[in-house]
Amino acid sequence: MCGRYHFSFDLMDEVAGLVEGTDWKLELGLMDKDIHPGEVAPVITVRTEAAYGGEYQKGAPEIQNHRQETGAPEIQDHRQGTGGPGLQIRRQRWGFPGPGGKGLVFNARSESVTEKPMFREGVARRRVAVPVSWFYEWNKSKEKYTFTREGSRVLFLAGFYNRYQDGEHFVILTTEANSSMAPVHSRMPLILDKDQVRDWILDSDRTRELLGQVPPELLKSCEYEQQTLF
Repeated sequence: MCGRYHFSFDLMDEVAGLVEGTDWKLELGLMDKDIHPGEVAPVITVRTEAAYGGEYQKGAPEIQNHRQETGAPEIQDHRQGTGGPGLQIRRQRWGFPGPGGKGLVFNARSESVTEKPMFREGVARRRVAVPVSWFYEWNKSKEKYTFTREGSRVLFLAGFYNRYQDGEHFVILTTEANSSMAPVHSRMPLILDKDQVRDWILDSDRTRELLGQVPPELLKSCEYEQQTLF
């Protein structure tokens, strides 16, 4: 799973190459903090109104139904001719309101996300990449580990969002842990390469492939051990 991560302004140079505009740099230029579920954080998403539609509903996401005979929405392609639309930074709140308005749902399993009523519209139409400096996970002994990627200041976590009356809320996708994560936890975030971010958000064909990909090997560190790559 993924229940806490860190965002630092140090990663902005890598993010800048993916998104349009510069106003967001002023807003995020001094941001250096851990992000918890329920907090507002920057995400990368499509710079278009194509992902919007419908009306706000109290306690429910704004959606439009594009269901096939199976009852699941068709994954939407946001490409628009050569080059397609640009990407932008948006500030969204981490976590969907839970059933009955109780708690927060902040992760979704990549293996079943297209089948779940709470998630399938969002992943079909409103995908995001969440830039993080590192994320944390705890093992069964409650020991805290920090995970980073060798040679990069940023991890791009795959996610999607829905629109509620109080604004946009995102969740982070998880998948089965790879060999670098498995000693700590059985699940891990679905991680994108930098050159996959645009495809994840815009290209419906690539989205289906990326939902099933194995994340890269990560570096992990704990307070009492040196950083190692497994």
